[in-house]
Amino acid sequence: MAGPSSYLRFSLSIFFFSFVLFSIFIPSWYHPSNEPKLRPKRFFPTSKSPVVEEPPRICKTKTRPSSQTIHHPLDPLTAQEITRVGLILRSYPPFESSLPPIHSLSLHEPEKPEVLAWEKGDPLPPRRAFVLALSSGRTHELVVDLGSGRVEAHSIESGSGFPPLTLDDLVAALEVPFASAEFNESILARGVLLSDVKCITPSSGWYGQAEEEKRRVIKVQCFDQEGTSNFYMRPLEGLTMTVDIDKREIVKFLDSGRGIPIPKSAGTEYRYGSVEEEVGCDSAPPLKPISMEQPGGPSFSVEDGHVVKWANWEFHLKADHRAGLVISRARVRDPETGALRSVMYKGFVSELFVPYMDPDDGWYFKTYMDAGEFGMGVTAMSLVPLNDCPRNAYYMDGIFASSDGTPYSQSNMICLFERYAGDISWRHSESPLTGVEIRESRPKVTLVVRMASSVGNYDYIFDWEFQTDGLIRVKASLSGMLMVKGAPFENTKNVPEDYEMTGPLVSENVIGVIHDHFMTFHLDMDIDGSNNSFVNVRLEKEETPPGRSPRKSYVKARRHVARTEGDAKIKLKLYEPSEFHVINPSRLSRLGNPAGYKVVPGGNVASLLDVDDPPQLRNAYTNNQIWVTPYNRSEQWAGGLLVYQSRGDNTLATWSERNRPIEDRDIVLWYTVGVHHVPCQEDFPVMPTVQLSFDLKPVNFFESNPILHAAPYFDKDLPVCTMAASF
Repeated sequence: MAGPSSYLRFSLSIFFFSFVLFSIFIPSWYHPSNEPKLRPKRFFPTSKSPVVEEPPRICKTKTRPSSQTIHHPLDPLTAQEITRVGLILRSYPPFESSLPPIHSLSLHEPEKPEVLAWEKGDPLPPRRAFVLALSSGRTHELVVDLGSGRVEAHSIESGSGFPPLTLDDLVAALEVPFASAEFNESILARGVLLSDVKCITPSSGWYGQAEEEKRRVIKVQCFDQEGTSNFYMRPLEGLTMTVDIDKREIVKFLDSGRGIPIPKSAGTEYRYGSVEEEVGCDSAPPLKPISMEQPGGPSFSVEDGHVVKWANWEFHLKADHRAGLVISRARVRDPETGALRSVMYKGFVSELFVPYMDPDDGWYFKTYMDAGEFGMGVTAMSLVPLNDCPRNAYYMDGIFASSDGTPYSQSNMICLFERYAGDISWRHSESPLTGVEIRESRPKVTLVVRMASSVGNYDYIFDWEFQTDGLIRVKASLSGMLMVKGAPFENTKNVPEDYEMTGPLVSENVIGVIHDHFMTFHLDMDIDGSNNSFVNVRLEKEETPPGRSPRKSYVKARRHVARTEGDAKIKLKLYEPSEFHVINPSRLSRLGNPAGYKVVPGGNVASLLDVDDPPQLRNAYTNNQIWVTPYNRSEQWAGGLLVYQSRGDNTLATWSERNRPIEDRDIVLWYTVGVHHVPCQEDFPVMPTVQLSFDLKPVNFFESNPILHAAPYFDKDLPVCTMAASF
């Protein structure tokens, strides 16, 4: 039998990615004061690793290759390359005595012109790694040349902020409270067993407080998991510790909610099997299983592990520890010439900002920046076959680095599949009045790239959906659990008039605190090349001159080309509508229109926080829904490279203050989707999925409808299925 130390290490390696904001199971026999410093293991698959069998497939599909060979300049670092980087750093003179914790290790991508000039069969550009390491409170930025085995560049960051948290950071923070007599006394006074305590580590944000300056701090809050796996619904309200991560000590202890009842566990369970036992089976009859079968197999292929080809699309796909997934070199085939034409050099979610609207001591700091503080890739979970992705999906792993420089795998974190849900690509039926009988319709089949991150209580699902008409639909969906607040009320009629509710009651003694979600996307559009312009096509009302027409008004479109960044800062307004085009002014159609794509807004809300509120200062990129900047390889993360406890001094908003020229240049479009979330009872105990989306749609990019020649389906094309029962 494994002892306490080995058991805990194993539990952490398995449960870490399940409970990021981050939770840890504390066995009843475990107390950190009696435990040596943990060095958690990373789970990296070997021949002895357990194998999860996939369900049998009706149609043969491709599987991901096992080769670690590099085929493309943008291919992510392999496990072997990550291991080599660790060896190089250990022999690097400044780190020879002790390798500092590695907080980020990823491909240092070649310069953009190198990638654009590269063709399959050409020699690959030199492989380099970009590393963020933390030593003595200072962030080291390093570029490691894998070919020469040397550190090519090394600088120490002087601005505010720290790199993303590591597992070791979180383990250290979670150990600290259990060595505190105050904490243990509070738990027992609340009538909770230590074996039922589940703790998480919310990020601290930045508020200029003296006790938190010039040190890495994190909050620790706890829950009672007795009787349920959904511990998030049972907070120990008012118990909050501020922990110095590096010194491993409590900086501030807050215990103000002992009189607030711990919400009941009944009705909080959500696991299959447990729910039926709890609520019975007298609800609506279950739906019969449904699946899209592909007798001829899927129409897409994945070449060399990362290059996806489907219909008229080709792009590079990879996992990323911070962004989750990255789409690069997206090109679409022109039906007139057969040539692949560039649409987007690189697209990914750059930052997520989630501020909660409660000023109390145990809540004001909950203003998360999930990508920069935790990472969307390292919090990505293995997708669930047949539920997260359909039967014929193709799965892709992510290979990342742990804090000691060793590689580990996030298996099945991305899936690709074709979707057909009865949608229509185009259609027209002619009225009998014309004397012509026409009924033409074409089915819509799309290709979906999907990943899901479980960042603590919330689950984020990201889809990039490619259509044959050239459109790219980007979706961000939310599910998981609310972050709730314990309250002394079981019914709204018991709430005193002077009690400040920061959200509605969603269950007895449970407040669903109002909060926002903002997701900012980095979209390096390259429409037929890198020299592009941003055009604001404003729809403006025109008054009809007297006597000209029975109409009194109509609408005209007026084009305004943005000269500088200031011209392209867009706040969306319902009664001042516009279209937003990225065009190539040098690539004209036969009619003289510039080739372009437009961003079709969707899922829009504006931040209502004061612009000088510390969370909004750090996330000032949400002050506008659209920004356009000149391409700069160092400007990828809207909240800055170093986000943890940053002050907002190196963000998209500060870069754009330079008001640089953007006309007929290599430009990047930044777009933010968002939602104000006022919780309701239907969000308890687990939220039905909420979906936000926007489109990247061709505008005069093609000479005509690019799917005009698409073929319809006929009965002979599809297998005949026998239904088990009639309608």
